[in-house]
Amino acid sequence: MNLDGWSTPKPEKIPRPTYWPPLLALGTILLLWGIVTTWIISLAGFVCFVTALTGWIWELYHDK
Repeated sequence: MNLDGWSTPKPEKIPRPTYWPPLLALGTILLLWGIVTTWIISLAGFVCFVTALTGWIWELYHDK
C-alpha cells in the first residue's frame, strides 16, 4: 500500500554475532599490561591482537 509516497520498509540484514571485538580488546589490554610487567604477557597480547584483527577483517571481507 502506497500512501503519499510512503512504502513498506524492506527487512534489514542483521550481522551475526562475533567474538573478534572482545578478543581484540583483550589483546590490547594484555599488550599494554605486558609493557608494565613482562614480555611474555606482551607476546600473548600481541598474538591475541593480531589473531582478532585478521579474523575480524577476514569476516568483514567475506561477509558479502
